[in-house]
Amino acid sequence: MDLKLHQCFIAVDDHDKAIAFYRDVLGLEVRNDVGFEGMRWVTVGSPLQPDVSIVLEPPAASPDFSPADREAMAQLLAKGVLRGVIFTTESCDALYAKVEESGADVLQEPMDQPYGVRDCAFRDPAGNVLRFMERAA
Repeated sequence: MDLKLHQCFIAVDDHDKAIAFYRDVLGLEVRNDVGFEGMRWVTVGSPLQPDVSIVLEPPAASPDFSPADREAMAQLLAKGVLRGVIFTTESCDALYAKVEESGADVLQEPMDQPYGVRDCAFRDPAGNVLRFMERAA
């Protein structure tokens, strides 16, 4: 089978703050910005991977969610317990300096891991955990 990742989804509670972070801090390009029935979906991606996108969506965007489910998702997002994504970079330390300078919430400074990568971690403006790893030479 020739499967490839096309899109993944990250819940955000403020799309404008998310765009400022993902575009202006991380350097991702905004590929689409769609509103529908009072909700908004913004697609971003790396210029180095034109066929892979991250969709920044409202928490509990499914019409099948009950009001209680929507509230539970909003609370989980506010606590910062929803998972984000892991990015690769050529220089974990350079990326760390840029993201830290933006004021993002630092979870882990760059460190060498026993499994062969150097990585760091931040929270995006919505509280999602994002990891950035540099592969070992």
